[in-house]
Amino acid sequence: MIVYNVTVKVELAIHDQWLEWMKQKHIPDVLATGYFVDNKIMRLLEEDNSDGFTYAIQYRCLDISNYMTYKEICAPGLQKEVTEKFGESFVAFRTLLKEL
Repeated sequence: MIVYNVTVKVELAIHDQWLEWMKQKHIPDVLATGYFVDNKIMRLLEEDNSDGFTYAIQYRCLDISNYMTYKEICAPGLQKEVTEKFGESFVAFRTLLKEL
């Protein structure tokens, strides 16, 4: 399995709206592409939350070709939608992992 991990730091001002939108809209849209078999959303603990919360959103796919196709075809539009909705009130970085 390949794990596509998106780590996001979300400002307090938009946190509740962002989290609800992620659960109800964005994550279902990513899964609907058909390239991933499941996902998890987790919040980091033991961090200073005074300026926002940090989340790790993980999507699992069967192989690297599914991820590469998603990255090329679907990711730009889905990432643009998040940026258009929430602007610069969050920062995200992405990593790719292999499940052993």
